Amino acid sequence: MLQPELAAPRCSGRAGGGRSAALAALRAGGVAGARAANRRRGWARAPPADRAPATVAGQRAAAMATVMAATAAERAVLEEEFRWLLHDEVHAVLRQLQDILKEASLRFTLPGSGTEGPTKQENFVLGSCGTDQVKGVLTLQGDALSQADVNLKMPRNNQLLHFAFREDKQWKLQQIQDARNHVSQAIYLLANRDESYQFRTGAEVLKLMDAVMLQLTRARNRLTTPATLTLPEIAASGLTRMFAPTLPSDLLVNVYINLNKLCLTVYQLHTLQPNSTKNFRPAGGAVLHSPGAMFEWGTQRLEVSHVHKVESVIPWLNDALVFFTVSLQLCQQLKDKISVFSSYWSCRPF
Repeated sequence: MLQPELAAPRCSGRAGGGRSAALAALRAGGVAGARAANRRRGWARAPPADRAPATVAGQRAAAMATVMAATAAERAVLEEEFRWLLHDEVHAVLRQLQDILKEASLRFTLPGSGTEGPTKQENFVLGSCGTDQVKGVLTLQGDALSQADVNLKMPRNNQLLHFAFREDKQWKLQQIQDARNHVSQAIYLLANRDESYQFRTGAEVLKLMDAVMLQLTRARNRLTTPATLTLPEIAASGLTRMFAPTLPSDLLVNVYINLNKLCLTVYQLHTLQPNSTKNFRPAGGAVLHSPGAMFEWGTQRLEVSHVHKVESVIPWLNDALVFFTVSLQLCQQLKDKISVFSSYWSCRPF
């Protein structure tokens, strides 16, 4: 805050050395400091008691006027800055967000060589550093698995089982489809505020940013947080009926996205005998069930004996997650800039 400039008090006509000291004391400590210096030197008397209040009151009034003038000037600068932010920088950020999210959307569609051509097919070799019991290749076409070729070596007898998708079947990966839909919704929200639209308040910008960030957060969460399923839900899934030959009754299969990876999990089961001494405790929902998890299916009680998980990285999903992170940061930065002005316009919409 600007400090008001104070005038030196009147003093006796002593030589310049004392006067200079008083002026120096005034600059360093104000009126009180100068008076104290004069009294120490013994050549200046305090002003009459009836004049002191008037002098102090006048100084306070002058100081207040200077502060008010400084505040008014500062406010005018802030208002000009805020108008520029609403009319120029907001639209620049919106354009940048649209460009980034369009790139993210392209990663999900994966078009072929022609703009109207079929969606490109990608093969992902599944593997794990911990086991070689399961090997396979999954073929991803957009948001659907169009082919699957899986080999399973049974732990007990080393029997090799092979199963693949039926030729007439595809399995939709709902996580990818949902993430793409959320990105499309975010782009739609941004496109509705084109260059011709004039934001009148910061609250409008904050509301738009919140809506866009909600869609981007949901898109990211669909990829980073797979659904938790119970074993009966996995057993009832249509995925078990996708294979030829039909999966054995003691096998369950689940496919899901986790971050930037395509994951395949195979559960081997065994039936619990009615006279089993084990306490039957049905397992709840989980992304990955552990050996020993129990569930009831029809008239049988089953237990997971072995779990095999293999996965493969999908590079374009990694790109999409980076785009989501950058976009969320841009939205938050714009919100922070808008919020800075709220402390100056606390009594009205800012």
